Amino acid sequence: MQTNRSLRLWETMKLRSFFLPAFVVVLIIAVVGGYLLFGKSSLNRSSGGVMTEPSAAIFVPRQAPAMLSLLVNPDSLEGFGRSPLDLKSLKNSLFAQSGLDYNNNIKPWLGDEVTLALTSLDYDREPENGVQPGYLLVVQTKDVELAKEELQLWYSKRAIAGNSDLVFEQYKGVNLIYQRPKETDYAGTIGVSAVVGDFVIFANHPKVLRDAINNVQAADLNLQNSPAYQDALSTITEPRIGVAYLNIPGVSAWIGNSPSLANLEVREMLTIALTLKGKGLAAATALIGVAGIENQSPSLSAPVRALNYIPGQSILTAAGSNLNQFWRQVESGLKPESPLQQVLNQAISRVNQLYQIDLPEEIFSWVTREYAFSLLPLRDGKLDWVFVAEKSGASDAGVAHLDLLAKERGLSVGGLPLLEQEMIAWTKLQTVREQVGKKGSLVSLDARISGIHTQVENYEILSSSLEGMAAALGEEVSLLAVPQFVEAIAVLPDANDGYLYVDWLASKPIFEAKFPLLRVVELVGKPLFENLRSVTITSQGVSNNVRRATIFFDLQA
Repeated sequence: MQTNRSLRLWETMKLRSFFLPAFVVVLIIAVVGGYLLFGKSSLNRSSGGVMTEPSAAIFVPRQAPAMLSLLVNPDSLEGFGRSPLDLKSLKNSLFAQSGLDYNNNIKPWLGDEVTLALTSLDYDREPENGVQPGYLLVVQTKDVELAKEELQLWYSKRAIAGNSDLVFEQYKGVNLIYQRPKETDYAGTIGVSAVVGDFVIFANHPKVLRDAINNVQAADLNLQNSPAYQDALSTITEPRIGVAYLNIPGVSAWIGNSPSLANLEVREMLTIALTLKGKGLAAATALIGVAGIENQSPSLSAPVRALNYIPGQSILTAAGSNLNQFWRQVESGLKPESPLQQVLNQAISRVNQLYQIDLPEEIFSWVTREYAFSLLPLRDGKLDWVFVAEKSGASDAGVAHLDLLAKERGLSVGGLPLLEQEMIAWTKLQTVREQVGKKGSLVSLDARISGIHTQVENYEILSSSLEGMAAALGEEVSLLAVPQFVEAIAVLPDANDGYLYVDWLASKPIFEAKFPLLRVVELVGKPLFENLRSVTITSQGVSNNVRRATIFFDLQA
């Protein structure tokens, strides 16, 4: 009994470690595939993709935590980038857990859709064997008979070799094939398969595959007929090469190795459609389950003028309008138990602790018009910041309150001229003693600037340093004149709520040093990160309680 349980736990760990990289693999294939795909197939760059939805959603339960579908044949992507072996390795790793070889057992019959799904958090709900998530891999076939022959031949070879017993099980007219390891009756790998229509389905347990068949025969059980899923898809009208669907509380529970959702009232779902745009790929997203405003049109039709004061060397920029309203909507729209709310709260809390400030109350509250925020790199690896806010009725009082906070923390607040502009600087004065000769010493006064602000035209400009302020007010190129940024926002919707822009090439060494975990992400997503220039995100308001946004991955030629 103990041996069987140990095997179950071991297989669960293997599958958990497999699923996340495999999920990323499908996403990467979709992302990098768009890079060269449309020059090598019947599709073209102007179309951006195909107007199809994942057919495999009919096998996936509507409560599934996650599903990701590639809607083009992976072999269309051969020759991507400098190393064709990258995609070959990705495709092999995707099917590796099934024990099948991609080139010999999959490629001859593979069609135009590959779907990977996390179907359940605990498929058998038996506490004694621990948490057993259900995993499903659904692959479209262009030759059903060839697919059956390849699978039966492969399983037969395994049985003859004595590696496992071969089990044929009839279930509702479908022939299930799987291996039963001799040590236990638990089929613990992605080794359970069946051919249903023009799809080959793989699962990590017979029950998971039986449930998939049930989902087909009972329309109210599957994801394809879920009103929430269809509502989310209906807002995404562009052609696509891939679609992802995430039940955010479900994914959070899976990451935490929980057998069930912690709060059944939190129902946040995210749908992503990947579309070819310009020199890269756009991910159109739809988030449902967020309370608050039912309909809200985007607030902007052009980039905010505050971006004129953001230096061109910015490695991260956020810009938009009415930061106070945006934050209040986030606070009221997400439940306290929501994973998204928890992530946002943690991020805000870290900033609050770092700068000893209540960011929402002491900054966001008075920013009711245009704003732009920027991170700037310094030579020693540190970061400067610049914040620009259009003046409003509350801005003078807001900045005056920041001056008061600086004084309460022992900083000196006084005037300082820079570039013929009068500034207010927050400085920390301290004495510095230098040794002069053998017996004498020299005492000097050192003023270290902790922050600086000024008014230019109709904008309040704040920075963490003289260098940052000089860059904002100098004659250097602003971000709005940087070709890479201009090209990125040109492919995004004109009507939006602003931008979050990350210059990946410039920020990579800085972010890698500050966030070591990023190196692991880069390793898994190497084909994407090797060719990534920048990432730009924009939101597009709310339509029928669905919040829309677009993420653009700018890729190098």
